[in-house]
Amino acid sequence: MNSASVDEINAVVAGDTVPRAFLRTVGAHPAIVALRAAISLGADADGWQEWSYQDFHDRTAAVAGGLRAAGLRAGDRMILMMRNRPEFHVVDLAAQFLRATPVSIYNSSSPEEIEYQAAHCGARIAVVEDAGFLERLLSVRDRLPALEAVYVIEPPAEHPADVRSLAELLDAAPADLAALAEATEPADLATLIYTSGTTGPPKGVMISQYNVVYTAEQLRRCLGMAPEEYPGLRVISYLPMAHIAERMSSFYLGVLSGYTVTTCPDPTAVAVYAKQVHPQLIFGVPRVWEKIHAGVNAALALDPDKKRSFDEGIAAALPIREAMRNGTATTEQVEVWEFLDAVAFSLVRGLIGLDEVRVAISGAAPIPREVLEWFNAIGVPLSEIYGMSESSGPMTWDARELRPGTVGRAIPGCEVRLGEDGEVLCRGGNVFQGYFNDPVRTAETVVDGWLHSGDIGVLDPDGYLTIVDRKKELIITAGGKNISPANLEAALKTIPLIGQAAAIGDNRRFVSALLVLDPELAPAWATQRGITFTDLADLAANPEVLAAVQQGVDTVNERFASVEQIKRFVLLGEEWLPDSDVLTPTSKLKRRGVLARYHDRIEAMYA
Repeated sequence: MNSASVDEINAVVAGDTVPRAFLRTVGAHPAIVALRAAISLGADADGWQEWSYQDFHDRTAAVAGGLRAAGLRAGDRMILMMRNRPEFHVVDLAAQFLRATPVSIYNSSSPEEIEYQAAHCGARIAVVEDAGFLERLLSVRDRLPALEAVYVIEPPAEHPADVRSLAELLDAAPADLAALAEATEPADLATLIYTSGTTGPPKGVMISQYNVVYTAEQLRRCLGMAPEEYPGLRVISYLPMAHIAERMSSFYLGVLSGYTVTTCPDPTAVAVYAKQVHPQLIFGVPRVWEKIHAGVNAALALDPDKKRSFDEGIAAALPIREAMRNGTATTEQVEVWEFLDAVAFSLVRGLIGLDEVRVAISGAAPIPREVLEWFNAIGVPLSEIYGMSESSGPMTWDARELRPGTVGRAIPGCEVRLGEDGEVLCRGGNVFQGYFNDPVRTAETVVDGWLHSGDIGVLDPDGYLTIVDRKKELIITAGGKNISPANLEAALKTIPLIGQAAAIGDNRRFVSALLVLDPELAPAWATQRGITFTDLADLAANPEVLAAVQQGVDTVNERFASVEQIKRFVLLGEEWLPDSDVLTPTSKLKRRGVLARYHDRIEAMYA
């Protein structure tokens, strides 16, 4: 892997911005397809809307002209809520040409979350996709005095007079993108990424134009491809653009490198799209890879003999692929894997649409080593990346020299070391500019130029990093969503019957909870209703009590985005005491103790 220094990469990206790089891409490759969207996904895969880079340029110029006429100026913020579709790329990029800051909000966000983020960043303009997004935004618009204009891509038949169609922007006189790009500066904010902390409201991570072009150059060096290999490289964009990983891998890198990006509006449909697109570069959170892995094995299980034969092939391939990675494979071993590939693995790759993948990446949460190695065994070059929003995405990654169980080595132009307590620290041009309007938390997170990740790691003698623990108590679901358990737990404890709560969901498919009956209020509540019981445990099993708690959970869930909501819970009838294996002396949760004590009951919720 190229071990370029900060100075080397700075020399390459000096003075550059995304708008400037976009114009270079358009100039070099105007006819290459930039953006694709499915009209239909038939077997012939002919139902596609396609925009060339010249089309992309022309639409961006029109929207930039419209936004400027609407009053969007340098330094302003604009919020975006839409699924993965070509219009996102156009609107976001148009704002950057105007030196404004586009801010994506998770599509699943509740009205309260939309209100907080729009108010916190002081958004002047909003662009949403359809009536569903519009309804949530309008429900809190009276509490957003800075918001001056709202545009809708697919406007409903009836809407307020001051809500406009995006078509109005497209009909505007186009802006001179070359003149606008010339005025952009590396210090301009390319975006704010809102990310949840362990406690309190979300933080706005400021990512500058410099951060973007610097990080893109780092990633290109990791990929190790020749410059002529990037234009037209097939990519599927399907994860939320409010997530730094998707924003960097398909949007920024697409614009800077000339990718052909197929937009997939429904993340659950990515497997269907893969069979049509045959991506050459694909990023996925662990859950995506786990579902593909499970789907293949479920299909094979329909024929026990075929399943047994395939599993034997995997078992034989695993040590061979390890030897191939290490450069120690014999000619005979390589021939064995090539035979297995010809008779089995290549067929599977073709069926799942990963037969032309050159780089496959898993990130945003830990992936089971067994899953990663299974993909490598069948010839999908899956590697694990590590980073965070505050590092503009990546800190460590090895796309070629894999060492499963680790998250790779420091990417070029990024220093990674461990603090005295084992905390992972990094320094480089990919480190963010700070938290928007929050100098205190910025100073806590970046100390003497070093970004403090909040994760505990181990570095081996070759520089490969393994993440072993988390200082911050964030839940990172299998889908890669960061969730603050403290916020959930505080809300759950507002349910009258509940005294203690612990949110569960780290590296899980969904969020669940352990709820503890209040030892005083719950018996009184039951007595008032004539419910007979012997103790708290008996009360926790009572159907009427469970129904009341479920009603309370449903009410709490309304305050959170769908991915954060409690899908299942266990009601406990035993008091949690301070200074025990589950609570500190000051009654703070000991999460490891909770997970250990209730291991079986937690696993039952996910069975």
